[in-house]
Amino acid sequence: MRKNLLAAAAVVTAVGCLTLTACNDDDAKSGGASPSRTAGSKPATSPATSPAGSPASARPTASNGPKGAALAFGEPSRTVGAGTVGILEITPTTVVYATAAGRTAPQHGTFAVVTLLEKSLSANPADEEAPAKGGGWRWVSADGQSIPAGNGNAAKVVLAKYRHSGGIAPGASQMRVKVFDLTPAQAKGGTIVYTDGTKSDDRWTVPATDTGPQAAEVKQQLRP
Repeated sequence: MRKNLLAAAAVVTAVGCLTLTACNDDDAKSGGASPSRTAGSKPATSPATSPAGSPASARPTASNGPKGAALAFGEPSRTVGAGTVGILEITPTTVVYATAAGRTAPQHGTFAVVTLLEKSLSANPADEEAPAKGGGWRWVSADGQSIPAGNGNAAKVVLAKYRHSGGIAPGASQMRVKVFDLTPAQAKGGTIVYTDGTKSDDRWTVPATDTGPQAAEVKQQLRP
């Protein structure tokens, strides 16, 4: 289903590509980066439980976690925009682990702060699918525990430079951030998973140590 939606959205891209595959070819000819695989090749799995589905203060619980191989951290992936409108390219860029964010302490011991570069690749604004509609982000630890973004005290962490939401204009990009409140054991690397409006998952392996070009800036914004 998502493959068909991506192809349909690509028909009306600002660069005049007739299909998503044609867009990838154009990127390659111009020397630009292109994903190693299309979003349509990812296996569909059940959507993550949203923060509203369980108390924010609840301790993260075990689940089976996502299936299939994950992309390397820093590798882009294309997915359908919210409400199956537009094409969104998502690239996790930085992860920082912190025991405090300003004067806010994590409920479970460690904040994992992940920055994302998101681009709209179609002629329509594109946005992330909302958790209330079955989309959104979660962290899956090495032992299979699944934790939604914004759990515990993570929702209280504010990084002003990355505080963006809403549709991204065609051809534009934004830096965004997701924060997870983890136990020390869960914060030893893992997998971040994004579920789109077609209930398909994008996955990336997260390093166990601070990594990425925004690391210093994120740490600065986390200081009191």
